[in-house]
Amino acid sequence: MYIGKTGIWSPELRLHRDPVEIHEAAAELDQSGWGALWIPGLGGGDILGDAERLLRATANTTVATGVLSIWRHPAAEMAEGHARLRKAYGHRLLLGLGVSDAAAAQHAGGTYRPLAALNGYLDALDLAKDPVPADERLVAAMGPKLTELAGRRSAGSHPFLVTPEFTARARAVLGSGPVLAPYQAVVVDTDPERARETARGFLSPFIRMGHYAKSLLRQGFTEEDLSEGGSDRLLDAVVARGDVDAIGERIRAHHDAGATHVALHVIGRGEGLPLAEWRRLAPLAH
Repeated sequence: MYIGKTGIWSPELRLHRDPVEIHEAAAELDQSGWGALWIPGLGGGDILGDAERLLRATANTTVATGVLSIWRHPAAEMAEGHARLRKAYGHRLLLGLGVSDAAAAQHAGGTYRPLAALNGYLDALDLAKDPVPADERLVAAMGPKLTELAGRRSAGSHPFLVTPEFTARARAVLGSGPVLAPYQAVVVDTDPERARETARGFLSPFIRMGHYAKSLLRQGFTEEDLSEGGSDRLLDAVVARGDVDAIGERIRAHHDAGATHVALHVIGRGEGLPLAEWRRLAPLAH
C-alpha cells in the first residue's frame, strides 16, 4: 500500500462541522500529493464512515486511522467495514490500531494487558470472514515489545509524540522492512515564543496522561520536562516549529533515522480547517 514519504494527520478532517468543506479540503490535499490522510480515533464514533468520506473525496491518497482503539471498535465490525471500503475504493484504507490505556480497557470491561489484547485483536482480524491483510493495518507502538509485534503482525508502526532519536531506535527493533510512520506535530510560526505557547497548549493534556508520560520518560525526558505544560526542551524536541524549511528539516531528520513516512499534524491557534498552513506546507508533500 502506497503512503508516500509524508502525510497530513488531522482531527479537523473528522470534527469540522461542514462536510462539504471537509470534502473540498481532502480533494485539495490529494491533489497536492500527500501520500496519506490520517484521522485520529477521538474516543470512538463512526471512524470508518469518516474514512469513507475522505476516500470518496480523493483519488490517490491513502486514508489511515491514526489510531482507532481496539477497546472501542470490535474487530469483526472493523474487518467487515474494511472489506466493504476496499471493494468500493481499492486498497487505500490503512487501519491504525492502538491499545489506549487502562481506563479504556476497564470501560470496555477488559483487562489492560496490551500485548495479549492486541494479539487477540489481530487474531480476530485474521479470522474474520473478510480478513484485514497484515499490510493494510499497523500498530501505534511506543515500547519495544509492541514495536516488535507491529513489525511481525502488521505493516509496521505509527508512534505518537516521538523524536527522530526514537525513530532510530524503533527502526532498529523493526528491521529494514516494516513501515515506520511517526506522527509529527508542527506549528507553522517563525516567532519562537508564540510557537512554543501554541505547542504547550496542545501538548499539556497529553503529558498528563500516564502512557504518554511514560513514553516521553523512556525517550530521555525528565519529570521536570513534563511539568507546567512541558519544558522548552521537550516542546522543541517533539513539536517542529518555524517556517517550511525548518519543518522540512525535522521531516528529513525522521527519514534519516529510518522513517518510511512522517504524518504532519498542524497545530494552530484558531479553529476550523488549517487550510492556509496546509497550503504553505504543500512543497513538503513530495
